[in-house]
Amino acid sequence: MSNWKIAAAQYEPLKTPVRERVAQHLAFIEAAAQQHCNLLVFPSLSLSGCADDRKALPAPPDASLLQPLSWAAAHHRMTIIAGLPVEHNERFVKGMAVFAPWMTAPRTYHHSLGACLGNDLKTIRVVDDQPEGMDLDPAFSLFTTSQSVGEPELLSSTSRLQNFSHKFSIAVLMANARGNSALWDESGRLIVRADRGPLLLTGQRTPRGWQGDIIPLR
Repeated sequence: MSNWKIAAAQYEPLKTPVRERVAQHLAFIEAAAQQHCNLLVFPSLSLSGCADDRKALPAPPDASLLQPLSWAAAHHRMTIIAGLPVEHNERFVKGMAVFAPWMTAPRTYHHSLGACLGNDLKTIRVVDDQPEGMDLDPAFSLFTTSQSVGEPELLSSTSRLQNFSHKFSIAVLMANARGNSALWDESGRLIVRADRGPLLLTGQRTPRGWQGDIIPLR
């Protein structure tokens, strides 16, 4: 795996105007840039606010309002994965937008469990809810997942992610809006886990193995 540095943004998105949510993303991006991160992953639906599962998701934000995130990705040479609704099968579902230095506009995906990334941070494969039977290309070295879950869902989710990491020998980074964002190494060993509150969880693989840190945000 490359020695690039990765990060998860942990905070619970509020149902504020889109410009305020984008500004919140930019604050996390600036914090990640100060830590020399190459990849930053936000929680589920970070650009639309937390959803009530009993209600239909809204349409995604207008592309023009997201342009500052594309500029930030280019300026900081950082790949950014944010959460937003995406149209799929004639309805809006939870999805993700990928902002990258080489893209002029984000690439969107509908997703369930998360996405695998290659060492170049350009190769992305979306993973569905049942990955047990999938044939994972060894070129992928990191799995990222964006969530907004609390107890008891969090326990089953983290157990599944740890098993996924161990089975496919791949590092796993989870950004969870409601706390306990985490990073596991390729053997499923927990490297770092956050508590609650707004913070940045970082990880980097060094010659001595994975190192992790927690950066509080105020």
